[in-house]
Amino acid sequence: MKFRPIKSKSILSSLGRQIAVRRHLLLRSFSRSEARESGGVRFVMAGGIGIAAGLVVALLNLGVGLLHKLLFNVPADLRLSNAVGLDPWRILLLPVIGGLAVGVTAWVLKKFRPRDVVDAIEANALYGGRMSFRDSLGLVLLTVLSGGFGASVGLEAAYTQLSSALGSRLGISLKLRREDVRTLVGCGSAGAIAAAFNAPLAGAFYAFELVIGSYTLATLAPIAIAALMGGFTARWLFGTEPVFVVQGALQLQTHDYYAFALLGLASAGLGVLVMKGVTSTEAWFKQWRTPVWLRPMLGGLIVGGIAMGFPPVLGSGHGAILHNLQEGYALPILIGLVAAKILASAISIGAGFRGGLFSSSLFLGSLFGSAVAMLMHWALPWIATDQQAYTLVAMGSVAAAIVGAPVTMILLVLETTGDFSVSIGVMVGVVVAAAAVRQWFGYSFATWRFHLRGMKIRSAEDIGWINELKIGRLMRRDQKIIRADSPLSTLRQAFLLGSTRQVFAVDGENRLVGVVDVAEAHSPDTIADPNKATVRDLVHAEPAFLLPAENLRTALQLFQTAAVETLPVVNDANDKRIIGYVTEKYALRRYSEELEKRRGAADDSGLFSPSPNPSPHRS
Repeated sequence: MKFRPIKSKSILSSLGRQIAVRRHLLLRSFSRSEARESGGVRFVMAGGIGIAAGLVVALLNLGVGLLHKLLFNVPADLRLSNAVGLDPWRILLLPVIGGLAVGVTAWVLKKFRPRDVVDAIEANALYGGRMSFRDSLGLVLLTVLSGGFGASVGLEAAYTQLSSALGSRLGISLKLRREDVRTLVGCGSAGAIAAAFNAPLAGAFYAFELVIGSYTLATLAPIAIAALMGGFTARWLFGTEPVFVVQGALQLQTHDYYAFALLGLASAGLGVLVMKGVTSTEAWFKQWRTPVWLRPMLGGLIVGGIAMGFPPVLGSGHGAILHNLQEGYALPILIGLVAAKILASAISIGAGFRGGLFSSSLFLGSLFGSAVAMLMHWALPWIATDQQAYTLVAMGSVAAAIVGAPVTMILLVLETTGDFSVSIGVMVGVVVAAAAVRQWFGYSFATWRFHLRGMKIRSAEDIGWINELKIGRLMRRDQKIIRADSPLSTLRQAFLLGSTRQVFAVDGENRLVGVVDVAEAHSPDTIADPNKATVRDLVHAEPAFLLPAENLRTALQLFQTAAVETLPVVNDANDKRIIGYVTEKYALRRYSEELEKRRGAADDSGLFSPSPNPSPHRS
């Protein structure tokens, strides 16, 4: 009797299929059950994402810190930006090597995943919170390489990207509603920022201001729970001490608040300079037609050269912020570091290193505030100035100008210092800076880059639904048409004055020729002899038209541009066979109806909203 050997590969394959089927059935059962409507399940999901975000922050910090230790020989108790005695050859060459690694890795990833990576803001604004987890992993890898090799960027973009992608993946897997998925994406961002800075309040409002785009009672509980759990995870792993520790009590006087308002204006100008610097660097590399994969290496060479004179520009700047708050820099070094950090950050991101400007803006603000305080003390020695207070105010103001989250920055300083009086001062600077940037520039760094890509996104407020309203679903099919070669008298007989406002003129194959105004056709002053004139004589210009696959946003823009009240819908841009029409009045009404429906859904429907019926069994 012969026994056939059992193939382990086939067993594993069969086991994998069984697990996949059971997982699919479990998720389908959950998505159809009343369990997902219970408050306990909602809070468990939000808290779980917050804990996951805290672990993501810890893991990425550990990875980048290990790279700094191995590559730059940074001591365990210091960070790259405040390490002293670094070898010059490491400072100069490692950013170049890292740039080559980033460029080649990005090139390889682009071959396999050619589409642009969707971040949390874009996902919530346009795609109902849908993010690609694989694309997010690629972005995180590039960010870790960039930060690990000393590029002048922060890791917050990686924290929020991966954490938000986890929330998105969970919501999509459970087939949750659009608003629920958006909320879970916000939970991931809230937990990540809370864990990164040990500041749950700042993390929560980061999600409200930047990732969700609005504050509602429906999102309050899940976002707060995620931020708290992210913060608690960070405290469990790293301790309860704030990231930026301020020594001693801060002393403020009345004149300081006027100075903080001026500091806010100056911070706004500095923020706009940084954002413009990034785009100018990108344009410079494109002008020289440098290969995309080679740009980070060239950028690394420039950053390394800057760091030879000013080593604190390497990395995110957390260590240098601590050094500035606790020990300080001399005034000439502060002024030099401000210029060096602006240039290094702009070169790093403009050349293709991946990362954010959150930490960089905080570091730049701390340098700027300290320099302003020293200059005031030198120019006006009889006026008392608390250098730490000016440092904190400028930190919040510059970060608000660049990142675009004013309440987040105010709360970040409050949680860092625990000093209410300095938080009021930070509020003055932050509000002035945010208002000035909005007036002068109109964008934060994230929305500015969307603008450069041709995307009209000013915040994460959900506007993607308008792109889902297709013209093919909105158009009417009872269009009034007439042959363009028909006599004008035929049009007057077929369409009496007042019966309709516009008629579409077509050729013999039903192709659109133009739009005719019926009132104009009946006017005695239009054409002297209506028997000799044809309908084509009343068509004044090339008609604007819509396609069935276009969306309501396109229609509303075309109504405004063409200055017409009715637009024909054709089957194809080349064939132009008329199949329907849309009026501006109806398009605006549908927009208003959908907008009201979305606002209502955000208030009292969805997984993270109060149940309309507290009973577990709905009628």
